[in-house]
Amino acid sequence: MLDAQYSPFRGLGGRYINYKHMKIAIIGTGYVGLVSGACFAEMGVDVTCVDVNKQKIDNLLKGIIPIYEPGLEDMVQRNVKAERLHFTTRLEDMLDEVQVIFSAVGTPPNEDGSADLKYVLQVAAEVGRKMNNYVLLVTKSTVPVGTANLVKQTIQAELDLRGVSIPFDVASNPEFLKEGDAINDFMSPDRVVVGTESEKAKELLTKLYRPFLLNNFRVIFMDIPSAEMTKYAANSMLATRISFMNDIANLCEIVGADINMVRKGIGSDVRIGGKFLYAGSGYGGSCFPKDVQALIRTAQENGYELRLLRAVEDVNNIQKEVLFRKLTKRWGMEMNGKKVAIWGLAFKPNTDDIREAPAFVVIEKLLRAGATVRVFDPIAMPASKERIEFLEKEQKNFPEAEKLDFSKVYFANDIYDAADEADALLLMTEWKEFRMPSWNVIKKSMKNPLVLDGRNIYDKTEMKEMGFEYEGIG
Repeated sequence: MLDAQYSPFRGLGGRYINYKHMKIAIIGTGYVGLVSGACFAEMGVDVTCVDVNKQKIDNLLKGIIPIYEPGLEDMVQRNVKAERLHFTTRLEDMLDEVQVIFSAVGTPPNEDGSADLKYVLQVAAEVGRKMNNYVLLVTKSTVPVGTANLVKQTIQAELDLRGVSIPFDVASNPEFLKEGDAINDFMSPDRVVVGTESEKAKELLTKLYRPFLLNNFRVIFMDIPSAEMTKYAANSMLATRISFMNDIANLCEIVGADINMVRKGIGSDVRIGGKFLYAGSGYGGSCFPKDVQALIRTAQENGYELRLLRAVEDVNNIQKEVLFRKLTKRWGMEMNGKKVAIWGLAFKPNTDDIREAPAFVVIEKLLRAGATVRVFDPIAMPASKERIEFLEKEQKNFPEAEKLDFSKVYFANDIYDAADEADALLLMTEWKEFRMPSWNVIKKSMKNPLVLDGRNIYDKTEMKEMGFEYEGIG
């Protein structure tokens, strides 16, 4: 911990950084804001997290964390106790004490796929209305190219309304956190991307990030539009690799090839590498889907068509239905009386994030076909129950023919309860506890020993030797 007045870390030009007086604010206590705040505090920075949601702030002050991320709860509680991490609903209470403010509010997609910048610009306006000294406003949210200019214009407009001239800077510092491993990503980043326009902003952010990168100082400074574009380009490239492998996997099934062997073959090429080459049931979560859509929309607004990314999105939307299509080949579209077990509801392991999760696409398809669904997830059950309750309320005004019978969704106590009397078992999320279940127990409890593996984590030969009808992806 860096509680002493001077840290052992040297700053620019060999000067020591005075961390006792380095204070920052982070606006937004969602996934990015809370992880960033806790990690900065862990390194000795005095951090105040600001959010307009009073209930969320009250809960955080009590140590109640609104998201699941391994290690985050302990880190938050430890730094609150050490008085390095603070929570408030009032930005004005500490605005005069900080030079750096991170904006980490949400940028949900609009109906046309573009990023909704309402909250980002609200933050800029509030800063402009209440600032009295120099401030560097750093956008950490994922935003399209050109957002920094809008932020700058918004702050300046508020200062003009006040009739004051106060210097300020804006910067872009997109996050590259993997849900489920976000703390490691933040504390030991492979790179930090920073877009700046002034030397003062560059120096402040260099000082702030240097302790995280002592072994290999990898802050990549660039112009702001390039930094804004980098985040979208990075996520779109990863999404492209996933959709490419899923497309190839579907072709493998037709021609008799094995996608796992193909992956090993191409992944051994150093120009390609093995990461994000796993076939499955499609990607989900809060980043890839909306970032791909937003980049497509940005291109359209600038008179350019990103045809490759449109294909990436189309492949992914179709791939989310792949396990349902495998069932229809066996049972047809009428599944009345069928019970289907689903293991995994989160879009990936080690998170409770169910946004754009493939499991919910499959659940909807199964319900429309008349099946009963028995679901289990080790972490995402509360969020999933809320989602089902929300969907049930949303459809009250739907025509009867379009309504789904959500009473047919059974939330199981564990994986064995989910598989009880099931006609098929679908693996949707590769949680570790799903990897080595007692297959003898499951086979006895299932009505029909059919396993569809949406993440290719089981061995086909072993499953068949145990008496299961097994099919993976590709």
